[in-house]
Amino acid sequence: MSNERSSIAEPVARSWPGGVAGDELRLQWEFLAFLRATAVTKVAGLTRAHAAATPLATSPRMSALGVLKHLTAVERWWLSIKAGGADLPSLWAGTPDPSWELAPGDDPASVVAAYRAEWALAETSTAGLAAGDRARRSPEEFTVRWILAHVVQETARHVGHLDLLRELADGETGE
Repeated sequence: MSNERSSIAEPVARSWPGGVAGDELRLQWEFLAFLRATAVTKVAGLTRAHAAATPLATSPRMSALGVLKHLTAVERWWLSIKAGGADLPSLWAGTPDPSWELAPGDDPASVVAAYRAEWALAETSTAGLAAGDRARRSPEEFTVRWILAHVVQETARHVGHLDLLRELADGETGE
């Protein structure tokens, strides 16, 4: 039982961004922080079995852990590699997208830890960039503003999936 307990993720403190924003980039980072914490909280307390379940017949690869692994890949690609120019391997290499796949050792605690480590990496990779700066990789295609807005919307969309997966896992609802 103690081994199962150690594999359960804990919730992350969340705070809603203030309503009077003076800095566009800071506001986007604050919304992303809120959404990241919400994503982790949706998995907090779930056993591996519940977090790895794929209850949607139309999306047979979608599990709560798979969503978090995918969000980790999203942050790696868009924030660290594209915006920040970091020389890191993509977590999307392959077809179909392997970021949704679970490894035998993946459990809520380890997947959340990897996701949280990616937050720090993304923030380090993008340090010093302004909203209007061009992405360090593919500068002709993207600004930091566009990339961060894209990551915020992608994360928000997948938090909606996590709402449903959590409710199907144990009936818990709420933000």
